[in-house]
Amino acid sequence: MSEDYLWDRSGEPDPEVEKLEHLLGPLRHNRPAPEFPAPVVPLRRSRIALLLPRLAAAAAVLLLIGGIWIWIQPSRAWNVARISGTPKISSSPIGEAGKLAVGQLLETDDVSRAKIDVGQIGQVEVDPNTRVRLIRTRATEHRLELERGMIHARIWAPPGLFFVNTPSAVAVDLGCAYDLEVDDAGAGLLYVKNGWVGFEFNGRESFVPAGAQCETYPGIGPGTPYFEDASDVFRTALEELDFGRLGPVKRASSIATVLSEARKDDTLTLWHLLFRVSDAERGKVYDRMAQLAPPPKGVTREDVLRLDKQALDLWWNELGLGNTSWWRMWKGPSPFEQR
Repeated sequence: MSEDYLWDRSGEPDPEVEKLEHLLGPLRHNRPAPEFPAPVVPLRRSRIALLLPRLAAAAAVLLLIGGIWIWIQPSRAWNVARISGTPKISSSPIGEAGKLAVGQLLETDDVSRAKIDVGQIGQVEVDPNTRVRLIRTRATEHRLELERGMIHARIWAPPGLFFVNTPSAVAVDLGCAYDLEVDDAGAGLLYVKNGWVGFEFNGRESFVPAGAQCETYPGIGPGTPYFEDASDVFRTALEELDFGRLGPVKRASSIATVLSEARKDDTLTLWHLLFRVSDAERGKVYDRMAQLAPPPKGVTREDVLRLDKQALDLWWNELGLGNTSWWRMWKGPSPFEQR
């Protein structure tokens, strides 16, 4: 059989093909082919194809949120490892390792040290002669109470998930590493190694960046933060302003000392002082701060003297200390908090 016969019936036919033609002849259809509407499936596929990148992005976000949610989910008890000596949990020696449950107290003597795993978000090393209690552990809040002694915290969670209560202030982690010490009288000292820590008590707030420290006293709360390399004269006068009971003459002298000793780096301290001095004193603080780090365009003296939040945030952002949004984030509701 010629192959042409299969295409246009020319050439020599094959007997088997002729037989099939004869059998199927009665079923031959001679009417024109019907017109069908445009296919729908390809159109739907094209729409899905257009949506695929968006769907993939949404899925990635959901996976990320789900992963973070799982990551910050608390366990019922935190792992504690012995570093040296014989740390105790609720008066019981922990051996090489133990578990610290909510409400339990971890205590070290003068030769023992321990390490606490803060769920999945960080670690806390506990120095000798320290008492620390686990107050709360949940997805939106991990909280310790430092009754006495010193801890060294390293946290890699989003801001505002890890807190340490002390007798005179609460340390709020903003993604950082820091040391926190409390003496037998309840006074404390915070030193930040990396990142930021918020230090607060009854609405009195200090925002402490790396390289800076902040003292706190019972009944008063956190003082004004300062960099560790500030002069002794500066630091002594600042402590008098924060925690001393000064008469008008001594107070004026202490303010004058702080302002005269201030360097450009000490604008960290002066910015906080704007909130902590009287209306009459605020103008002097503004003038010295403006000499060291002029306010940005649009921020006026009048704005600062009336403590305009936007103006003060803009000025802070010009000091090279980071953006104010870094700590404003933790002041709002947590993104993981159920509503």
